[in-house]
Amino acid sequence: MFDKIEKVINDKKSTPVECEYHTLRNLENKGKIRALVIKGESIAHIELICPKCGNYDYHTQEWKQASKGAKYRFEIKCPKCGNVIKVSKLKGAKE
Repeated sequence: MFDKIEKVINDKKSTPVECEYHTLRNLENKGKIRALVIKGESIAHIELICPKCGNYDYHTQEWKQASKGAKYRFEIKCPKCGNVIKVSKLKGAKE
């Protein structure tokens, strides 16, 4: 589990420089989220362990760049329980 994005990286032979956005975050209640957007693509690869129900999910969704004033990078809805997880921007991160 939590190896789908690693497979995408290996299959595309992507390096960190080729990533538009990449994060791996621990969430409350042993939840976890990893997201990857490769430069030049408008698709986000997302792996999730829902902090509410513990469900594992991998899917892709359209990537929309967050505005400078936004508090969150993106949000995702657990397909099993409907819990919405908002991934906040990191303080001090480059824009």
